[in-house]
Amino acid sequence: MNSFYYYNPTKLVFGKDSVSRITESLSEHVKKLLLHYGGGSIKRSGLYDQIMKILKEKDIEVVEFSGVTPNPKLSLVREGIKLCKEEKVDFILAVGGGSVIDSSKAIAAGVYAEGDVWDLYVQGKALTKALPIGVVLTISASGSESSNATIITNEETKQKLGLEDDLLRPKFAILNPELTLTLSERQTFAGAVDILSHVMERYFTNTENVELTDNLCEGTMRAVISNAYKLLENPNDYNARAEIMLCGTMAHSGILGLGRDEDWASHRIGHEITALYGTTHGVTLAMILPAWMKYVYKKNIDRFVQFAKNVFNIDAESKTDEEVALTGIERFEEFLKDINIPVKLKDEGIPYDQFELMAEKCTKNGTVGRFVKLDKSAVLGILELAK
Repeated sequence: MNSFYYYNPTKLVFGKDSVSRITESLSEHVKKLLLHYGGGSIKRSGLYDQIMKILKEKDIEVVEFSGVTPNPKLSLVREGIKLCKEEKVDFILAVGGGSVIDSSKAIAAGVYAEGDVWDLYVQGKALTKALPIGVVLTISASGSESSNATIITNEETKQKLGLEDDLLRPKFAILNPELTLTLSERQTFAGAVDILSHVMERYFTNTENVELTDNLCEGTMRAVISNAYKLLENPNDYNARAEIMLCGTMAHSGILGLGRDEDWASHRIGHEITALYGTTHGVTLAMILPAWMKYVYKKNIDRFVQFAKNVFNIDAESKTDEEVALTGIERFEEFLKDINIPVKLKDEGIPYDQFELMAEKCTKNGTVGRFVKLDKSAVLGILELAK
């Protein structure tokens, strides 16, 4: 096990009554906040009215800023920064899923940045100050509600880059599984894949003697998979949605990666696809992860055998290690198909003519990934397997 530093101050408020408890988490010093959200879904569901009523009762002035789309855009972030400065807001309340939260974090970082906010993403410099943010989560997926990371797409350069800093961890996150009942099947299950990907990027490691976090990772993956099947049978199953929501927060809070090297190659490759084609993040990962697994499994076959046995309960008797490992990958693909999420680029209509560009952009600063360090040719090989 590696040495590690861990810090996560995010207060989690979970349950059916959690939205009504926003005022318990807002500091008495908050007088004016930016309410950041996407489109009209929070108004149609009644969540907007509920939040506005709560804030009015606390005598907090609200500056509204909507328009977040999947794969949040740099141009909107710049508008938000300008608005926060003009209105002198002292808090950001993100109401939505990962895109809204990431956009809020980018705005929070950019308000105090010297120069353009995009420079923070390109240079990766540590922040010295950021606006505090809180979250009302409506989609179980990204885990951004308790992570220190934000990812933004630059529409001009077709780049999708991330920024990590503990100052970007939300002060609190309101988690009400009922808010996910209005999601479409595709949103629900793309979110489940996103959660699994965050676990897998930590689980597939060469770090030894990580028994505790191995068990936590495997348990989280099993819980996501089993409850996804329950939602296939009954989309209104509150308990299944509650399990998946908690898994999403756990998966990206940092706990599952304690003391172990993490990979993140699949995310880096997926970001290049999303930057060009705007593909839903979870869907992109469903197409890349199986291809990545098939490309790298021989480098540490024991890890893939463990995955097959402990996550999918593959019977290893009379099978070689390679057969067990490949069966585990196959079972993962079958799960993705069962929940109606594409597993090949062709299934989503992604063309093959930009592979060279994507591989070049992905590896422009060197190799990607830590489980196996991938150069440009390796990334091209994974994209070929994902066709």
